[in-house]
Parts: sequence; C-alpha cells; structure tokens
Amino acid sequence: MLRTHTCGEVNEKLSGKNVTLAGWVDSLRIMSNMIFIDLRDRYGFVQCIIKKNHKDFEVAKKLTKESCVKIKGKVKKRLKANSNKSSGKIEIEMTDLKILSLSDKLPFDPKNVTEDIRLKYRYLDLRINPKLRKNIELRHNVIKFIRDYLDKEKFLEIQTPLLTKSSPEGARDFIVPSRIHPGSFYALPQSPQQYKQLLMVAGMDKYFQIAPCLRDEDPRADRSPGEFYQLDLEMSFVEQEDILNLIEKMLIKMVKTLLPDKKLTFEKIPRLSYEKCMKKYKTDKPDLRKNKKDKNELAFAWIVDFPLFEPELKEGCYAPMHHMFTMPKESDLKLLNKKDAGKVKSYQHDLVLNGFEVGGGSIRVHNPEIQKKIFELIGFDEDDKKYFEHMLTAFKYGVPPHGGIAPGIDRLLMVLLGEDSLREVIAFPKNKEAKDVMMGAPSFVKDIQLKEAHIKLDLPKKKVKKGK
Repeated sequence: MLRTHTCGEVNEKLSGKNVTLAGWVDSLRIMSNMIFIDLRDRYGFVQCIIKKNHKDFEVAKKLTKESCVKIKGKVKKRLKANSNKSSGKIEIEMTDLKILSLSDKLPFDPKNVTEDIRLKYRYLDLRINPKLRKNIELRHNVIKFIRDYLDKEKFLEIQTPLLTKSSPEGARDFIVPSRIHPGSFYALPQSPQQYKQLLMVAGMDKYFQIAPCLRDEDPRADRSPGEFYQLDLEMSFVEQEDILNLIEKMLIKMVKTLLPDKKLTFEKIPRLSYEKCMKKYKTDKPDLRKNKKDKNELAFAWIVDFPLFEPELKEGCYAPMHHMFTMPKESDLKLLNKKDAGKVKSYQHDLVLNGFEVGGGSIRVHNPEIQKKIFELIGFDEDDKKYFEHMLTAFKYGVPPHGGIAPGIDRLLMVLLGEDSLREVIAFPKNKEAKDVMMGAPSFVKDIQLKEAHIKLDLPKKKVKKGK
C-alpha cells in the first residue's frame, strides 16, 4: 500500500507516530516560511505543514488544488484545535512529499456550476462534492443492508440475462442486433419479470437481485432515462400479506439502522384500498406526512385492491393496470369476460413514500387457463401469444402460487434523502435529455460496425427552417 493510514484514521491517539498518507490537495496556503496543505481522501481531511528549510519546500510550491500527493510525516497535536474537522486536534509535520500527479485548474467553480457541467466532469463532482459522495456511500449501505437481510431470510441472489427477447409489454425496448443471426434482435430487459417467475417454476422458492432495468422512456425528475436499478424479488407459496410484511419489516429496520435521524410517520405501514385512496386523496400515491415540508419525515403506505385493468379500453380491448401476469381476486374470476372485466380487482400492491411510488408488485397468475383468458381480454392474437410461449409452456409443469415486488433503488434513495432529482443518488447518471455528457453517449458508430450487424440507417430528414 502507498499509505499507512487514511485521512479519516489520523487522530490525537497517533500523536508522535509517523504516518504515510495519500490523497488530494483540498486547499493550499503558501506563506513565506511554511506551506499549509489540507489533504483530503474519501475518509476525511488532515492539515499538513512543510517548513521553508525542508528539502521538498520548492516541490510543495508547485502544487495546485486537486493535485494527487503522497505525504510522510509525524503526527503532532495542534496548538489551536479546529472544531470543524474530525482531525482538527492534530496536524502532520511533513518529512517527505511526493507529487503523484499535478492537477490542471478545475474546469468549474464547485459553488457556481450548471448540472450538465457537473455531469460532464462527474468524476470531479464525486470527488469534491461531499453531499454527493455521502449519497453514494448510503446507496452502498442500503444495498448491503438489503442483501444481508434477505440472505438471513434464505433468499438466493440470482442474476438473470441482460440479452433477452423483445415482448409487447410496458415501455419501448432497447433492441440489440445479432451479428451471428442476421435480422434477429435481442432486447435489453425492462425488468426480470418473466425470468423471476420462471425461477419460481424452477423451485428456487425465494429469489432476489439488485437488477438493472433498461427502458426506452422519456426522462423526468423521478425517473432515470434509459436505465435504473430495482430490488427484484419473488417468493413461492405466499399470499399478498406475506410479501407486504417482509418488505415492511426490512424497510423499517433499514431506516432505523441507516437513517436514525429520519422520523417514521407510521411504525406499521397502513394499507389503503385503491378505490378509497382515489376518493379521498385523488391520487394513488398520497403523501401521508403530517408535515409535508419536512423532508426528514417518512410516510410509507401500501396501496392495494387495484382494478385488474385500466378503466379506458384501448382499441376495444382492456389494458393491464399493473401487468398481464397479475392475479385477479378469486372472488372476481367469474367476471373475467368482455362485459364485466372492468370490475375485476387484483392482487396488485404499490409501495408509496412521501407521495412517490417507490415499488410495485403483485401475486402472479399461476393458472395457465386464467393467463390465457387475460391474454384474450387484452387483445392478444396468436402471434402476440407466441412471445410468451415459453411462459405458457412452463406453466404446464406444476407452477407454485407465487408473487413479488420490485422497489426502485434510485427513487427510494431519492425520497429517503430528500433529494429533488434521481441524479443526486446515481454515480454516473444521464442528463435531462437522456444523454451521458461525460462519455458522449449516445453516439454514432462506424460503418463497419453497422455492416457487421447487418443494419442500414434510415434517419429522419433534418427540418429546414424557412425564412420569414
């Protein structure tokens, strides 16, 4: 290792000891007889001093802010402590200074910068923006907490394919041409929905993963364009209340453990029916906080008893309220016909937090005859059904009753932290126009790449502005 300690580990207990540190120059004060360097790494700050008679004094004068350095020195107690920093009671008297790499002048002022510039130089934003760095650290802690919690509940973390089949559901697919199979395409998964249900058919019983989901959707503040991550979870031999109780206990414990300063409006998350929710709040994602302006107050709620289908027909056919694999209420199965299907209630459940939907799921259809009936009501013809032939085939071989949920990691973190944008909880997000301004994506590719993938471009013609 190039260092013996991190900046966050250096304190008065190390007084008189020699240490080797590595990090970035956070600030630099050059005086006539000494130079003060505030050294920073991910873990903290330490003030370092080099005196004029030191062999490396002239080297230190070449330093710029954000230069990367290695410093050796002795830990000493400061005559006057700085209470604003954890290491404010000590300083390092340098015995050796090595410049690992000099930094150019930063391309922006951290106190006055546009979001696109922050995103273009995201690696600098992550390094020098303490709030953003803390958000990313919390993201890690939240995901670790989820993994540890579900592991104790005997869940298996299983990865599902990223190259899969396009199907007529949800948002637009991102499609990937196959070089090996000309004219054929993969699709990037909008969610692992079908795979996780097939894992239940496979007898895995309890599954989860922190799943990337890729959808060709328009961006908005609470939705990451193109890609997001969700806690994808499925369980066999369960009823709806089993899923709700598992997630509720996990989230309440997570908040109390990782965010102890947050106030929970409800220790027991309330269940609200969709119908009563819409009648009382005029929305299916109500903000139930007592003080709507308090970002430290967290009000979770479950919304249940959704209609199986949207109220409006599309081209004479029903459209799923959640998705086509959602189980209808047993008492409403007799209503699964063209005339009465709009009255059917389902086992859909949405998790709401402070007025945002942060998760959704359902008990799934495990009866192939019910699944075929739903396909018919949403207007699927035989060609449409072929997209799900693998599911219908699997359902012939002993499907267990099963259900699940998929809380969105990004949106959940955004609300937990009181941020106004998902981009504040993602390391390398797209901007408002769904562009990666740091990498320059999306971009054109070389003609040879198009030829290898058997693709010819048919681009829209540029509009020519007519003069007045």
